[in-house]
Amino acid sequence: MIGRRLALAGLAALPAARASASLPIPATRQLGFRVLRKGSAIGQHVFAFEGSGDRLTVRITVDLAVGIGPITLYRYRHRAVEQWEADTVVAFQAETNDDGAISTTTMRREGDRLAVDSNRAGRYVAPAGALPATHWNRRMLDGPFINTQTGAVMRPAVAREGVESLPWAPQRRGTRFVLSGDVDLETWYDETPRWLGLRFRGEDGSPIHYEAV
Repeated sequence: MIGRRLALAGLAALPAARASASLPIPATRQLGFRVLRKGSAIGQHVFAFEGSGDRLTVRITVDLAVGIGPITLYRYRHRAVEQWEADTVVAFQAETNDDGAISTTTMRREGDRLAVDSNRAGRYVAPAGALPATHWNRRMLDGPFINTQTGAVMRPAVAREGVESLPWAPQRRGTRFVLSGDVDLETWYDETPRWLGLRFRGEDGSPIHYEAV
């Protein structure tokens, strides 16, 4: 999930389907976005997909900085690794530096659930079907998801609004989903379903969106 200011032990038997066939992995094995605030680029959010067969590792990097001229007023750094077996996430770990505030979150598959250990949310077992909120996999919208920075379970209302052009890239079309409640944002996926971007407002009300690169 985005920063606050900007908004394998114990594995059960896993499906035999190959990860590459059941998950929306780009052919290039890379997925990247520029993050724009008030129309100006403030950083990037990048995914690297590694592995073969049933095993998939997703490496996630987010780097953001907001400032005035040469003076940086705010920095955000997020590093995460997500591991899948076939179509099941089996482990996750992340460290976030939100302008000096450090958060750590780990998850590990225990049967049909993820055991979460977070320095902010503590230790608990997530509800069945909960996924890390890494956005690239549209399936996270099908149930509760876990904030990868705070470790908290989130249950927003999700409304599917239909296929439309992206406001910042009219040549691209995708299904828009509107999340409200625990999370307030709009997010788009194509028919793959590959993640196309999102839009929300920061704590100061400034518009922020993700533009695919």
